[in-house]
Amino acid sequence: MEASPALSRIGLAGLAVMGQNLALNVAEKGFPISVYNRTTSKVDETVQRAQEEGQLPLFGQYSPREFVLSVQRPRSVVILVKAGSPVDQTIAALSDHMEPGDCIIDGGNEWYENTERRIQEVSNKGLLYLGMGVSGGEEGARNGPSLMPGGSHQAYSNIKDILEKVAAQVEDGPCVTYIGEGGSGNFVKMVHNGIEYGDMQLISEAYDVLKHVGGLTNDELAEIFSEWNRGELESFLIEITSDIFRVKDELEDGYLVDKILDKTGMKGTGKWTVQQAAELSVAAPTIAASLDCRYLSGLKEERENAAGVLKEAGLKEEVGSLAQGIDKKRLIDDVRQALYASKICSYAQGMNLLRAKSVEKGWNLNLGELARIWKGGCIIRAVFLDRIKKAYQRNPNLASLVVDPEFAREMVQRQAAWRRVVGLAISAGISTPGMCASLAYFDTYRRARLPANLVQAQRDLFGAHTYERTDRPGAFHTEWTKLARFARSFIW
Repeated sequence: MEASPALSRIGLAGLAVMGQNLALNVAEKGFPISVYNRTTSKVDETVQRAQEEGQLPLFGQYSPREFVLSVQRPRSVVILVKAGSPVDQTIAALSDHMEPGDCIIDGGNEWYENTERRIQEVSNKGLLYLGMGVSGGEEGARNGPSLMPGGSHQAYSNIKDILEKVAAQVEDGPCVTYIGEGGSGNFVKMVHNGIEYGDMQLISEAYDVLKHVGGLTNDELAEIFSEWNRGELESFLIEITSDIFRVKDELEDGYLVDKILDKTGMKGTGKWTVQQAAELSVAAPTIAASLDCRYLSGLKEERENAAGVLKEAGLKEEVGSLAQGIDKKRLIDDVRQALYASKICSYAQGMNLLRAKSVEKGWNLNLGELARIWKGGCIIRAVFLDRIKKAYQRNPNLASLVVDPEFAREMVQRQAAWRRVVGLAISAGISTPGMCASLAYFDTYRRARLPANLVQAQRDLFGAHTYERTDRPGAFHTEWTKLARFARSFIW
């Protein structure tokens, strides 16, 4: 539709594919929407799509002023542009025409502190602000994403009815909730992406072991992942992995997945997650391992060179000899169990990071509700998120998913298979850093006593950092070197 006979209910600026799809989703749910983009051809393209996809109530605007004034008050305007300075530039262009009580909603993957800065800046003009995580990719934006809005509660209330219709729908409601104050929405989306990094890494390790130790073909892998998607691992990422193994190369013989260069890209949210975990002293080894693997994957030439150098130095491939005597059926089942147990640890790390930040910032995040809104629409959507939701409903102060009675039972049942897979991979020289990190996290967390006593003794010896004792209160310092010398001389 070219011109709006009445004011639109909401506006959206930034019409790359995500922006276009989200705008069309809003319009399809019956909410008239104005759209704007600096490049006018994008406006025309979106208007054309709205016509073709069902004469949807979407109206193109060609200047910031026209755009803002075409939205009914109190105005709610979503911006979907590249994170960083483009967001600030868009806010500056739009806010000149906005009035007190109007609201800006940033739907990009923004660093949460930028959102907190912008909340302050726009409040000087009387404007409200939401930083809203949007997950689900292009398809989710069009058909129902998971939405994570944080910031002004009033701003959320103004568009709650729209967001609840636009979001993915699951049996216990729409995949959107008010996250909390400040940059909490962006932070939750960031951790969602960190968990996503871990999930993808763990799946790639399962693939690596099944392909190189189990000798499975792409057709067999497609069937296995398809079968896994009908059980406890049912999820978007398992489903699409099965699809990937089925796609033949259009340019030459064979499967497309085998022709893809083994270098993984990234946009920064995984790195931010690991940095925040370090800042908050929260262990997130599975997520950190997945990030390290992306860095190492980028060193393609170095890795090829290292393979040659180490082969010349006498390193032999162990995969072939191990693969010969393997029980494929048992390996497939073991890998399934190892993947599931590793995933629990990865999600536990993400949830603990969210709780730590919530405490630091006073956001009062509801972890069970976050698990619920991730059940549909988003990239990490999975059946077992419902079980995570129930775990936090049973005990909102749950220290870790690992100690929820249900998950604890599952971890214990799967640990033998998990150890077999990791041990087999290590023997075969196949790196499984995500599974190893998850297992080490589990084994460290479950031990009542760790060798940290020795590390603290070392710190006290060289830095007089003191130590606590297990048998009496207080801080203690020992002259270790002097006593050790005395002990040596006494022995001699």
